[in-house]
Amino acid sequence: MEVCYQLPVLPLDRPVPKHVLSRRGAISFSSSSSLFGAPDPRQLSQRRGAISYDSSDQTALYIRMLARLSCGSSPADSGTEKRVHRLLSFQRYLHSSRLLRGIPQQIPLHILDEDYSGQARCMLEKVGSWNFDIFLFDKLTNGNSLITLTLHLLNQYGLVDLFQLDMVKLWRFLVLVQEDYHNDNPYHNSVHAADVTQAMYCYLQEPMLSKSLTSYDILLGLLAAATHDLDHPGVNQPFLIKTDHYLATLYRNTSVLENHHWKSAVGLLRETGLFSHLPPEDSMNMERELGSLILATDISRQNDYLSRFRTHLDQESLGLSNASHRHFVLQMALKCADICNPCRPWELSKQWSEKVTEEFFEQGDIEKKHKLQVSPLCDRETNTVGNIQIGFMTYVAEPLFGEWARFSDTRLSQTMLGHMGLNKASWGGLQAEQTAISEETETSARGSRSKEIPQGSRKS
Repeated sequence: MEVCYQLPVLPLDRPVPKHVLSRRGAISFSSSSSLFGAPDPRQLSQRRGAISYDSSDQTALYIRMLARLSCGSSPADSGTEKRVHRLLSFQRYLHSSRLLRGIPQQIPLHILDEDYSGQARCMLEKVGSWNFDIFLFDKLTNGNSLITLTLHLLNQYGLVDLFQLDMVKLWRFLVLVQEDYHNDNPYHNSVHAADVTQAMYCYLQEPMLSKSLTSYDILLGLLAAATHDLDHPGVNQPFLIKTDHYLATLYRNTSVLENHHWKSAVGLLRETGLFSHLPPEDSMNMERELGSLILATDISRQNDYLSRFRTHLDQESLGLSNASHRHFVLQMALKCADICNPCRPWELSKQWSEKVTEEFFEQGDIEKKHKLQVSPLCDRETNTVGNIQIGFMTYVAEPLFGEWARFSDTRLSQTMLGHMGLNKASWGGLQAEQTAISEETETSARGSRSKEIPQGSRKS
């Protein structure tokens, strides 16, 4: 059954007003608040995510890496406005939140929807294509790709009706999820989350999974994909550890970011009450299994999961009638979705490669500025996009997707491996060109310097 709904899409030249999406982070991990406790009221107007470099933390770097503080309205007025907006129904929220601010009121809303969301709807008809261009889709939805895509997939599977999800709560949850990604991160932002969610959908459609997974499994898989990097600060775990960040202490230097993404997602589920109608035991199980999926994306544990996956395949011991085995396959699917950029067509893969490398380099710049040891792959003076990508494909992506192809030997798996091989060759070619140009430039520079030496100063 096809479910129709209006896509709340804005004109491309009008970003979402800051006062509409003014909240950053569901959970504040500070010494003055508990894990799921209420934050200090004095901090509400300046809330910008759990990962922050607070001035009260004497050992942390004073780095303004997160969104700039909004200004204009008083804290009290702003808080009241936020509470009122979030109590409104979907349609009333859309109309009263001034999303269409600056647009003449005489223009009917449905005309704008047809004009700006028509192309997005057309793209959603091919949401299962591996060539799906998430960058274009994000533009067509005016930066709301994660909300629009996730809502569409949940409806397509009939999960909203099946699990009796309240549309207002679901909409609010997805808005807050998208907002809690830091879109000033070059890579770990809401577009990456949308891309991973779309890839996860492609894997869920594979015969091995589609004929075995339950609706509960599918719901968990989509939610985990959408929230797997929630509130990512744009720096890696070693950076948090060496700057004595309180999250590193809280999670004892183990899967620091992944634990935080999970707890942030749980915080939003509880804040919005999305599953509050379910029995408490079912809600707790869902939160726990959501965490198990998100924690599997910790790249430092890659070999553990890969070794276990390989053993299952060698022994042919994966039984997808077994709930624990289905969950393990979901973990592997999410791991593949999270790092599938090298397997996309070159035009998409290249963009992702440049974005993730720029995020690495920005961290390296910060480390240099504060006289910290620069993390591996983060020094822009000694690394290039090409050598980073070739190394990543060789040691991380190829082993993982090779085993996934053993598990699910389909056209999609072969397409991914084919793209990765071509992309690796393309980066190798670019590297060779850059090396040749550098050598030619250096040779030319040496020749110029030798010509500048006076003839009489040369020794016979």
